[in-house]
Amino acid sequence: MPTRALPLFGTRRSLRVLERNALVYRSQWLMLLSGFFEPLFYLLSIGIGLNHLVGAISVHGRLVNYATFVAPGMLATSAMNGAMIDSIFNTFFKLKISHTYDALLATPLEVEDVALGEVWWALVRAAIYAASFIVCMVLLGDAGSPWVVLCWPGAILTSFAFSCLGLAACTYIRSWQDFDLVTLVQLPLFLFSATFFPITLYPKWLGAIVSVSPLYQSATLLRGLALGQFDWIMVGRSAYLVILAFVGLHVASRRFRKILTP
Repeated sequence: MPTRALPLFGTRRSLRVLERNALVYRSQWLMLLSGFFEPLFYLLSIGIGLNHLVGAISVHGRLVNYATFVAPGMLATSAMNGAMIDSIFNTFFKLKISHTYDALLATPLEVEDVALGEVWWALVRAAIYAASFIVCMVLLGDAGSPWVVLCWPGAILTSFAFSCLGLAACTYIRSWQDFDLVTLVQLPLFLFSATFFPITLYPKWLGAIVSVSPLYQSATLLRGLALGQFDWIMVGRSAYLVILAFVGLHVASRRFRKILTP
């Protein structure tokens, strides 16, 4: 019997998975709303406390206060954390506990549609949370320029990359104990991606490692956009995140098919 050629990354039917997740969250709106408080608490804690203790920081020759320096990095971190929660923790529950995907695959949906649909849902949430974060940056005076609006697509791109990577990583998790490994990766990325201080303050060997991390690429990209400091390196940083996203989505699709297809 001839086999039907399948799309590499899913089809428009993946939007049905997005619709299903949106309908589920109608009864969990408080959980969705809680995400709006994260940026406010982050930025308030920095603006009220550390901003008055740390002096101005030079970013490509421009002096900015500490809150303005940190805010884009925290936006990148928030996009990463949200993507990881959606694509790893929630997906693991659906995959191994509630067996939601088994029910979805009883419909005309393909495995690739399910994987892509989860990415779509992560991007929708990322777009909402990133917009609220940027609004908080503007209201608290942490926006370095009017170009800060470009941080919105930049944060969505960050979420896209980490969602796809997280989805691929989720397929290798065997039990809840394995989530310790996720934290083992997530925490160093959060602390050592030039989020809180410039990469020039790192030892050279550590700076070389940090410079290839996806969160550093995102934080630096968003910081440049927020300050209106544009250069061609931004194109390379964006391409880096896009390549990671498609590699992650490709691996996730293959792994999902191996796990879910008898």
